[in-house]
Amino acid sequence: MAEHLSQSELDYPFKLLEYFNGFRISKAIFSACELGLFDLLLQSQKPMNAVEVAQKLCTSEDGIERLLDVLVAIEIVDVEVVQGTAFYSSTDVANLYLAKTSPKSLHDLIIYNSQTIYPLWNNLVDAVREGKNQNEKTFGLPSEEIFSAIYRSEEEMLKFMGLMNSTWVIDGHDIVTAFDLSGFKTVIDLGGCSGALARELAKEYPSSTVTVLDLPAVVQTAQRHFAQQDDTICFQEGDFFEGEIPPADLYILARIIHDWKEDKNLKLLKKIRTACHPGGGVLITEALLFENRRGPTMVQMFSLNMLVQTEGKEHPPSHYTRLLTEAGFRDVQVCRTGKSYDAILALK
Repeated sequence: MAEHLSQSELDYPFKLLEYFNGFRISKAIFSACELGLFDLLLQSQKPMNAVEVAQKLCTSEDGIERLLDVLVAIEIVDVEVVQGTAFYSSTDVANLYLAKTSPKSLHDLIIYNSQTIYPLWNNLVDAVREGKNQNEKTFGLPSEEIFSAIYRSEEEMLKFMGLMNSTWVIDGHDIVTAFDLSGFKTVIDLGGCSGALARELAKEYPSSTVTVLDLPAVVQTAQRHFAQQDDTICFQEGDFFEGEIPPADLYILARIIHDWKEDKNLKLLKKIRTACHPGGGVLITEALLFENRRGPTMVQMFSLNMLVQTEGKEHPPSHYTRLLTEAGFRDVQVCRTGKSYDAILALK
């Protein structure tokens, strides 16, 4: 049973009002990132007033002051009032996660949410009514070709790859250490995009050979924009749905299964099992729902996002266990990391 609300909560809907305003808070953070506000505050040698910030960012003084005050209220920016003038400075959390120059920056994730996901969610009512994604209504692209929409231009491809890169910069280590993967000497990250998760795995297991297999355009973009000087990972062009899958000990499917319908996923998993070396396996990384359908809230929101953008959805562990077993895998293990994404390991 859901927890009953107290009389005071029924007398005035504090929680509901907080939820109603959630989109405003999100868009305030998104807008600050798009304006370059957090980078400006990080680089500044001293606190800045609204006039100074407005001049640097080419905004109105009134507009930037209101935005700064919202960010102060949600504790992302700090303020000190001196003789009637407010001086703003960045906080540790903004410096670490919101400034573009930080190694743990979520800037690209935020830009993708602001410029791609936000417009899609404007058509959520239609997605619920129709039961299909809103790429056609939002971007004028066929709903059946979801990655044609996601990769509709080089700029959009870079945004998506930046999103994935940001995701694994903060979540990747928990995924690659959820299980002991040291026994798998050849690893292929199918649809590994920018290579961020593969890099985390290569750092943790230096004796393993790690390869990212993705579409030619993605691989070429990754090598141009996301390569690192100390890279030990390899890239290989290919289409794991339509082309051959090279043999390996371990295959990674990170945020792949949730994009597609079950029949397509089952066919892919069977194909992976055929290619897999004896004693090898597959590591699936997804955000896992609870079996009782009561959350986690963020994962339920992810699942709703799959409706507006793809043809898939999020699932509880039992779904993946059944799917992997049906594909011929055994010894399915599930690890909830306590972060955004969880891990499932199954052996051939």
